[in-house]
Amino acid sequence: MLISLIVPCYNEEEAMPLFYREASRVAAAMKASHGADFEFIFVDDGSKDGTLRVARELHDADPRVRYVSFSRNFGKEAGIYAGLQAARGDYVATMDADLQDPPALLPEMLDALLTGDYDCAATRRTTRKGEPRLRSWFARLFYRIINKMSDTEIVDGARDFRLMSRRMVDAVLDMAEYNRFSKGIFSWVGFSTKWFDYENVERVAGQTKWNFWSLFKYSIEGIVGFSTTPLLVAAAAGVIFCVAAFIGILFVVVRALLFGDPTAGWPSLVCIILLCSGVQLFCLGIVGEYLAKTYLEVKHRPIYLTRETEQDRDARRGGKVPHA
Repeated sequence: MLISLIVPCYNEEEAMPLFYREASRVAAAMKASHGADFEFIFVDDGSKDGTLRVARELHDADPRVRYVSFSRNFGKEAGIYAGLQAARGDYVATMDADLQDPPALLPEMLDALLTGDYDCAATRRTTRKGEPRLRSWFARLFYRIINKMSDTEIVDGARDFRLMSRRMVDAVLDMAEYNRFSKGIFSWVGFSTKWFDYENVERVAGQTKWNFWSLFKYSIEGIVGFSTTPLLVAAAAGVIFCVAAFIGILFVVVRALLFGDPTAGWPSLVCIILLCSGVQLFCLGIVGEYLAKTYLEVKHRPIYLTRETEQDRDARRGGKVPHA
C-alpha cells in the first residue's frame, strides 16, 4: 500500500523541512501499524525563495521525496492538479506545507478509507482562531452564498487536506478544466466522504500567501465555476428595471397630461440614470466574467508548465530515473 502526500509550495523554504520531519514521523508510525509506504511530492509553484533547493536536498537525502517545479507561479490549484498527476499511490493526500494540516490525522483518515465505506477522508476547521474577524466573517458569508447558489455543496471550513482513494483521484483528474476550484471539484465528483473536525492551527513558519484580495478572487472562481445563478440575477435585475421604467414612463405621461410638464426634478432624474447605468454595468460585468472563463477554457492552454522534476535531476546527475 502506497500513500502519496501532495504538498503545493510557494515560498515555503522555512516550513518544508519542518513538514518533512513531522510527515516522516507519521509515515514511520503508519509503516509499523498499517504496513503503508509513503512518497512525498512537493510541488514548487514558481517560488522566489529556496523552495526548489530544499526540495532537491530532501530528494537527495530521501528517495521517497519527489518534486515538480513549475516554470512560473500558476497558483495552488495548478499545484494540486500537478501533484495528483504525479502521484502513484493507492491513496493520495493533499495538504499544506505549513503544518496547518496536521499529518497526525492521517492514520485515522486511512482507517476510514480501509473500511470500504468511504473514498475520501476530508478535514474541516471548527474554529478560525488566529484569523482576522473581518476575514472570517467574509469566509462564512462566501460559504452561505455559494451553497445557496450552487447544487454542489461546499462545506464551511473545509480544508484542502484530504485523503482520497485512487478511484476518486482518477475522477478528479478527468476534470481537466483550466479554471479550477478544488473544493468544488472534490464535492462535484461525489463519492462518500467522512469528515474530520479539528481546531485551527497556526503556521509553523513563513507568512501566509493569501490576502483578502486573493481570497476574494478565489471565491469568485468558486461561484462562477459551480453556479449560473449570477446570470439569473442579472436577467432578473434587467426585467425589474424594464418594468420600473415602463411604470415610470406611464407616470410621467399621466402627470404631464394632468398637471403640465414642470422642469423641476432633474436631480432625481440624474440619480435614476446613474442607478440604472450602474445596474447595467454590474450585470454586464457578471456576463463578462462567465465569458472570460469560457474564453480561457476554449484556448486549451496547459494548466501548468514544468521546469524540473526529480527525474530530470537524477537524469542530469547520471542516476537511475524512477519508473513512471
